[in-house]
Amino acid sequence: MKYVSRSNIKPNPLPGRVIQSAVGKNSAVDSNKMSVGFANYSEQSGPMEPHHHAEETVYIIESNKGYVRYGDAKDNLGERIPLEAGMLLHFPELEWHVFEYDEGGSVDIMFIYGQVENIRPEEITSN
Repeated sequence: MKYVSRSNIKPNPLPGRVIQSAVGKNSAVDSNKMSVGFANYSEQSGPMEPHHHAEETVYIIESNKGYVRYGDAKDNLGERIPLEAGMLLHFPELEWHVFEYDEGGSVDIMFIYGQVENIRPEEITSN
């Protein structure tokens, strides 16, 4: 068994979020079967752009004035769904979504993919 504490996983600041890769390719714990990590969305990292990728499950660790929107296109996202700790979200492959928050808010999640390859849209569509 391998284990790691989130506090020991190097943060990777990206536009709109800070990622910590826990399990998977180039992660704290190496795996060639799955990807698991953490993401934090807040004013510190700026607003996130709507995005889509491989099938994903998300566990909401904490939400302060946070919500999610999703839909069939980047410019066709639905109503805001308020997020609260303990919620589990499932996004089918290539479904558009975005995590957002009101002023002073934040969202903290754990994400899970059942793969380490073909996660980004450009990888999925080329294979």
